Amino acid sequence: MIRLEAPQTAPFPIFTESADRLVHAVQGRMTNGLSPASLVLAYLDWLVHLMNSPGKVGELAQNAAAKSLPLFRYAQSSMFGLRGIDPFIEPLAHDSRFSSPGWQAFPFDVLHQSFLYAEQWWHYATTGVRGVSRHHEAVVEFTARQLLDMLSPSNFLLTNPDVLKATAEQGGQNLVRGMENLMAFLHRQLGSREARPAGDDFVVGRDLACTPGKVVLRNRLIELIQYSPTTETVHAEPILIVPAWIMKYYILDLSPENSMVRWLVDKGHTVFMISWKNPGPEDRDLGMADYRRLGLMAALDAISAIVPDQPIHSAGYCLGGTLLAITAAAMARDGDSRLASVTLLAAQTDFEDAGEILLFIDESQVTYLEDMMWDQGFLDTKQMSGAFQLLRSNDLIWSNMVRQYLLGETDHCNDLMAWNADATRMPYHMHTEYLRRLFLRNELAKGRYTVDGRPIALGDIRVPICAVGTTKDHVAPWQSVYKVGMLTDTDVTFVLCNGGHNAGIVSEPGHHGRSYQMATHKDLDRYVDPDTWAQIVAPRQGSWWEAWEVWLTRGSAGMTPPPPTGAPAHGYIPLADAPGLYVLMQ
Repeated sequence: MIRLEAPQTAPFPIFTESADRLVHAVQGRMTNGLSPASLVLAYLDWLVHLMNSPGKVGELAQNAAAKSLPLFRYAQSSMFGLRGIDPFIEPLAHDSRFSSPGWQAFPFDVLHQSFLYAEQWWHYATTGVRGVSRHHEAVVEFTARQLLDMLSPSNFLLTNPDVLKATAEQGGQNLVRGMENLMAFLHRQLGSREARPAGDDFVVGRDLACTPGKVVLRNRLIELIQYSPTTETVHAEPILIVPAWIMKYYILDLSPENSMVRWLVDKGHTVFMISWKNPGPEDRDLGMADYRRLGLMAALDAISAIVPDQPIHSAGYCLGGTLLAITAAAMARDGDSRLASVTLLAAQTDFEDAGEILLFIDESQVTYLEDMMWDQGFLDTKQMSGAFQLLRSNDLIWSNMVRQYLLGETDHCNDLMAWNADATRMPYHMHTEYLRRLFLRNELAKGRYTVDGRPIALGDIRVPICAVGTTKDHVAPWQSVYKVGMLTDTDVTFVLCNGGHNAGIVSEPGHHGRSYQMATHKDLDRYVDPDTWAQIVAPRQGSWWEAWEVWLTRGSAGMTPPPPTGAPAHGYIPLADAPGLYVLMQ
């Protein structure tokens, strides 16, 4: 007789799990946070299905044969100096690597045409294979593109005509300067204080984040800044700005000439800004609930004490906008009517089509990141920036390396670059919640996100919403930002401005070349898809800030004397001058 026994559990489950997490954490430091398992699974999915698709393999062989003959003819004509032969492969519109005249002469024309052909062939090879999951196909195509970008002839001294020309004209001094740039970079990476980063030319509180104000609240997670008025009267309704905690808040208070905060204050608005603390290992257990409670709700309580009996305009940027949407939905559910409006700046509420960042988010990748954060208590700045750089590797990695290390050019730092170098961390618990609940499970869009143990619905929000997207956003694609109109039952004004995730939002009046589209979708209007919307809404020249400010003041109760700074009777005593202490934390 066979006895069935219960399966034996591991004698030391906590130890074995900790050992696995430690291994992953060590690996993650070498892979910059990318999960090897995720990449291998994607590759095997593609490879097995490709090998089982003789039709696709045959098409790839046919494509290679069909394109090889024109390439050979082009190379032959170029080698013998025949004129009037047009390139048979044109680069994509955004690819400027081969735009200079030097790439049109032999042998560099043949080199870059051969490379573009390889790119085209591999794109065809990694896409359209029947049976491969959508996510794995995107990962394989992206990985192949990254490897090819690394091998581009534009990245090497002997195959880049512009670098060869500069080397000949300057007697190799460009390479000398390039080596100096490389050594300075290595010194900064190793923590040497002798090599100062370019961002040191911009000092927070002097050149950046220098709009006058006072810190009127400080808790474990935020400082709340109240900015000093510059007009005799102000609009009755104050504005609360919620930046993302993945960035320092002064992206919206850069230099005086392009500071959104200063511009709003000069327009007669009372502006409050949340400045997030840069978390360390001791903050590992802070979660999304803490960011809502200690962040937005604490700030709203303070503003209600300082400017009593007035509804509050709210604006959230990126992750701050997502948290603002969650908070607004929870407040609507609970009957809290303190918000006058909600503005979402490049912020997503539906993460199903969140763009190329989804390449780095699946169960394997999120588990890997969790183990890295478990070890150190937070997600480091370098681990976050590496993924974003890969999304635009041509512009942010390879072209930059050619300029600095082969051409010997030095970047002239501006305020936006200085801010970008001043990165922050994210706590273990919060980031895990954010990735799993919003990206992986898309709980907010599906009505499954819970606050204080009860679900919330964006459809409960009744105050007007303004959603701002940018045309070149790789972090929050504008089509994804646009979806807030499908999830809410209120009037939604959508603004689409030119530029990227940061430069499109920092679009001060007077900035040359700025344009935007803007239209309001009433609650009972029929749905218009984003592509149709972009075609039928007329573009406007100038800054979207001005149109947004008109939108903010349309229902204003009028002008009043400026409120006092802080509310000492309620415990909100001015603690320090802006920009405060938290923004200076490294």
